[in-house]
Amino acid sequence: MAFSLEPLLILLGLCVSVTTMLSSEAQPLRVGFYSDTCPDAESIVSTVVNGAVSSDPNMAAILLRLHFHDCFVEGCDGSILIENGEKSEKNAFGHQGVRGFDVIERAKAQLEATCPGVVSCADIVALAARDAVFLANGPSYRVATGRRDGLVSNVSLADDMPDVSDSIFQLKAKFQNKGLSDKDLVLLSAAHTIGTTACFFMTRRLYNFMPGGGSDPSISPEFLPVLQSRCPKNGDVNVRLAMDEGSEREFDKHILQNIRQGFAVLESDARLADDENTRSVIDSYFDPMFGASFESEFVDSIVKMGHIGVKTGSLGEIRRKCSSFN
Repeated sequence: MAFSLEPLLILLGLCVSVTTMLSSEAQPLRVGFYSDTCPDAESIVSTVVNGAVSSDPNMAAILLRLHFHDCFVEGCDGSILIENGEKSEKNAFGHQGVRGFDVIERAKAQLEATCPGVVSCADIVALAARDAVFLANGPSYRVATGRRDGLVSNVSLADDMPDVSDSIFQLKAKFQNKGLSDKDLVLLSAAHTIGTTACFFMTRRLYNFMPGGGSDPSISPEFLPVLQSRCPKNGDVNVRLAMDEGSEREFDKHILQNIRQGFAVLESDARLADDENTRSVIDSYFDPMFGASFESEFVDSIVKMGHIGVKTGSLGEIRRKCSSFN
């Protein structure tokens, strides 16, 4: 009986086609992704970030926040960097006060001069956040790279960002929708251990907390007058105050102690004490006998966050300029 090779060749062709598709669209992130194509990529980003933080110590917190806001909308794809008019994602209410775009653009310009068309803006954001944490005396960690830059940036896509006035149930749901656990919620919120916020975000908590108005009853009576003196009623909403009272420049677990004691500045941070699960996570870092390592578990959470919705292979592009699509 004659044997036809045609079905086998078709099958092999399909296998080749599927393999090609997987290699172009489903490449996993990996540490050292640019070791051959742009070996100085990470050191270039580090140098730019180091200079920016030296000029403005708040820049460490700014770059860390930028990474979070990028990943929570359309995944970690640099969509927040795009400048395309009023519809730009960066103009979303949930992104108010987000900065650091100029630092990312400076790093990108240097990378383009060294190895054009190789390093994505999305990876620069992730690497800059890592360097920012380290420069704030936080843990050092490795970042898997290989992200591509997204092809979409629209203000409407940022409607579901976590908000300072969210309840603990809303916060948990928004994190769960991104594949993040209650522990991740606590640890990533603890990134507020560095940086400042504006009185704009404090007005409701201090003077019109619902139900009933007045101030948030979870604020320590000792701390309330301190906050009200810094953000007086009908005062300048642009005045800034530390998010971690007593430790705004050090990346540490001090903010979790503040949350336990009623000294949280942001309302969303205070809400972590409202839930048994998130409260037990906080307490675990203060157990004198079996306490977990805040630093190592923060690294686990931020690395996990850095994999949200990444585009790889042919699913994105490498922008020539971070603020515009190619």
